[in-house]
Amino acid sequence: MDAKVIWKGNLSFDGQNESGSTLQLDGDSNVSGGDGGFRPMQLLAIGLAGCTAMDVISIMTKKRQNVTAFEVQVHADRAETHPKVFTEATVEYIFTGVGIDEIALQRSIELSVSTYCPAQAMLSQVMPISSKYKIYEDHGNGQRSLVKEAEFRLPELAN
Repeated sequence: MDAKVIWKGNLSFDGQNESGSTLQLDGDSNVSGGDGGFRPMQLLAIGLAGCTAMDVISIMTKKRQNVTAFEVQVHADRAETHPKVFTEATVEYIFTGVGIDEIALQRSIELSVSTYCPAQAMLSQVMPISSKYKIYEDHGNGQRSLVKEAEFRLPELAN
């Protein structure tokens, strides 16, 4: 995997991956940035969310779960002093669908956390990462109701 950033002035950069896709990075205006793009630490959090989201939705699709909307939110706490690393994170999986099987959902998260998501495997070596999920029943026309909200723990850690 290759990636690069190209300086655009001040703290603004264009990030580019090996296939040519780009995104804008920029610093906070408090440190001479222009607030015009992602911060590098935000990209780490987005990388974690995206990595596990791709795993989970792929597995849920293979399990023939009727997911109509899905998002993953990451809340990461940072140290107050430099280098201001992440100190812990919570990954929240939010599912909306029709008749979603909670066991299938839990297994999908478990496989991502324990086997497939390299971002989670790497980051969990340096900070605790907890997981939780919400299941909403989709009633159509943008209407939904909360069915279940719970913390997720790997089976071997559940005791």
